[in-house]
Amino acid sequence: MTASFHISEDVLLLDFGGRVLRTTEIHAAARNHGAVAFLLSVPGKVTRAYRGTLDIEVSRGEVVPIITMDLETVVASAVAAESGSDTPPEALKAQAVVARSYFVAGGGRHRDFDFCDLTHCQFLREPPPPDSPSAMATRETHGIVLTFEEKPFAAMFSRSCGGHTRTPTEVGLPGSAYPYFSVFCDFCYKSPYRWARRLSFEDAALLGKGESGRLAVDRRLGWNVVPSNSFTSHQESEHVVLEGAGQGHGIGLCQRGAKAMAEEGSSFRQILNHYFPNTGLILLGEHVASSTRKEEGAAFTAVFFEFSWAGREFADSSQMKERKSRGRPDLKFPLSSGLTRRKGRRWCRVEKFSKRT
Repeated sequence: MTASFHISEDVLLLDFGGRVLRTTEIHAAARNHGAVAFLLSVPGKVTRAYRGTLDIEVSRGEVVPIITMDLETVVASAVAAESGSDTPPEALKAQAVVARSYFVAGGGRHRDFDFCDLTHCQFLREPPPPDSPSAMATRETHGIVLTFEEKPFAAMFSRSCGGHTRTPTEVGLPGSAYPYFSVFCDFCYKSPYRWARRLSFEDAALLGKGESGRLAVDRRLGWNVVPSNSFTSHQESEHVVLEGAGQGHGIGLCQRGAKAMAEEGSSFRQILNHYFPNTGLILLGEHVASSTRKEEGAAFTAVFFEFSWAGREFADSSQMKERKSRGRPDLKFPLSSGLTRRKGRRWCRVEKFSKRT
């Protein structure tokens, strides 16, 4: 079955088999209110397969589809989207732990959903096949997160550090629960990814603001115009020439370095220990049990997983306990990329909606 949506006067119009319904929001799930398989598409732009539940809302004159998925499905999707096809298994496992840690502890950047599917949060695409390297790496690290002082933290990563990882302070970002340390990266130091760019004086001036300035230039001129914050500059005629190394903010896990360590025989634990010194690894279930004992009851547990329940409040404690007992918190994402304006309207399409439970 296929359904199409568009906006008319801030109301959703649902075209379902030729029958048009008016509504303010739509929720799609299996008959048991659980996950369901569906294709979500913006005609002519993007089509993706998902398994989860779908909510469609109107926000500021746009159709906003929001997908709620199981945590481990989200982790596998992020690992597949963020990793190269030649990434070794142990590096993929390290990436899975980093992604899971971010999703568990890094919510709160958006009002109506937990995370977006762009690099503002974590790049996310449709779930990979169950037998794919990304899916297997996720299963083999199921529930494992990074902790600092016994608490999970939002772990960060970048494609290439340029020889040393950075701290948030070095690139003008606020501090976090984990202090981050500048770590030597042998592979990137010996074989750095080097780049050179020419900018106007106006654009180059923005780079004095650190990571926020770099992103401002990239948004203005195109992504990867200034690949990293590690660069020197000099003036040539009416331009500023940048010569740098690395890709991304350089904080946390270095993907190039992790790949090299894995190829040399390091395990995912050794990789994470290198890039995240003074941290530990723990299973989410163990953390919940430990925290519950320390906080006298389930109060801490409820707060810790609140964002994982996609911002929904439960009517009573029995519903909360039932959801916790599954051990598979869900995350809420919008399909934020690819929406296109057609005659002043935003619209999307759901195809092959499956009702199987």
